[in-house]
Amino acid sequence: MAVDAGEQDVAQRLGRTLSTPKIVFLVVAAAAPLVAMAGTVPLSMGAGNGAGVPGAYLVATVTLLCFSVGYAAMARRVTDGGGFYTYLARGLGRPVAAAGAVFALVAYNALVAALAGGIGYFLTDGAEAPGPWWAWSAAAIAIMAVLGFRSVDLSAKLLAVLLTCEVAVLLVFDVAVLADRGLDAFVAASFDPGTVLAGAPGVAFMFAFGSFAGFEGAALYAEETRDPARAVPRATYTAVLVIGLFYTLTSWLTVGALGAERAQPVADAEEGDLLFNLTREFLGTGVEAVFGLLVITSVFASLLSSHNAAGRYLFSLARDGLAPARLGRVHPRHRSPYAASLAQTAFTALVVAAFAIAGLDPYRNLVTIMSGLSTLGIVLLQAFAAIAVVVYFRRHRAGTVLRTLAAPLAGCAGLLTATALLLANFRTLAHSDALVILALPYLVMALALAAALYAARLRHADPRRYARIGHPASATAATREGETDDVHAG
Repeated sequence: MAVDAGEQDVAQRLGRTLSTPKIVFLVVAAAAPLVAMAGTVPLSMGAGNGAGVPGAYLVATVTLLCFSVGYAAMARRVTDGGGFYTYLARGLGRPVAAAGAVFALVAYNALVAALAGGIGYFLTDGAEAPGPWWAWSAAAIAIMAVLGFRSVDLSAKLLAVLLTCEVAVLLVFDVAVLADRGLDAFVAASFDPGTVLAGAPGVAFMFAFGSFAGFEGAALYAEETRDPARAVPRATYTAVLVIGLFYTLTSWLTVGALGAERAQPVADAEEGDLLFNLTREFLGTGVEAVFGLLVITSVFASLLSSHNAAGRYLFSLARDGLAPARLGRVHPRHRSPYAASLAQTAFTALVVAAFAIAGLDPYRNLVTIMSGLSTLGIVLLQAFAAIAVVVYFRRHRAGTVLRTLAAPLAGCAGLLTATALLLANFRTLAHSDALVILALPYLVMALALAAALYAARLRHADPRRYARIGHPASATAATREGETDDVHAG
């Protein structure tokens, strides 16, 4: 069980300012619904399974709901921050948690870098803003830094506004298609197994799971809510249902607007312009312009949300002794992990600067490579977390069979399948044939293995430091519910 917050040093406590709705805004914004629909659906249809994309989204939704059942059960018992990293420590032991920390850091930091490049690309290429793309990316990073430095409550309020706007414009599009096509907009073939598995279904499922990136981040904010045992599970279920049902419905109506037979060839030809063209067709050029503006704000919302998540992972690792201790500092007034936030900002700025100096394209290189790496890392984390839930509850002989065994295993099976699809289709996801790019997933796995071996060495070389991994309290603090035994088992 989590150590009570009263046992922690007061100076290291984060502010408890978040409610369930605010956590939902934080995690759903990371998934960037408008960007996912405008950028991912055309790729899934064109290079994947055409009219079967809605079916792929539905499968991903059901899989992640199964995962969320066990995840929520774990969240009720482990209320420290750290998300997957903490859950892996409690379920599979500290060496595995250290490996998971590598996946988490790579996944979330890569996602922030990808989104920073995306803002520069959309502003200069889509909105035709003057100046180089990297200048606009730098401006977005600066705003992100200021907001990340402040209380997360401020970010949550801003994200609530931005997310409401992007969801509203997509709902207007959905209603317009339904009003024009009537019931013919609901194409039954989209959920026919023959259609879902047609073409290149691996590509479609890869993009479907990738579109949920960030939904699991609710647990990262556990220490910043007054009732984490309730807020985190509720926020997780809400995020999965909102994202999944919304993606399924909008992609289904997109197929209805095009027609089942035309979906794949039209999406392949128009790519990123597909949703813009359909918006102009059904709603006019004025709404199309608003749509374009909200795509940019959607990217920024995802950037800010992902930055907050990445910073909190880094903060947790610093507090547990796996990263420099100075990164575990909490701002005395804002109660934010400001040092980790600034470090994450610096990393993002360096990545963007490196791509800019090398003269690489912000979309074809920065966005695609980094988002591909991020998607793989997050799905791997989810799969390991599902296993950790099963092991944790079997060890403690708690929980129902459905919640802590059957549902997590079903989710894990789907996530491991998604991982295999991601590895097999990483070339498509990263839009690159370069050997150095295709080797990145295996390099990250090698780093994760090295982290696990390092943590295992600490068990004998530095037992106090080893005991802190995944457990924010001091190694000498009293533990409960067999946690002392877990230290030795880990």
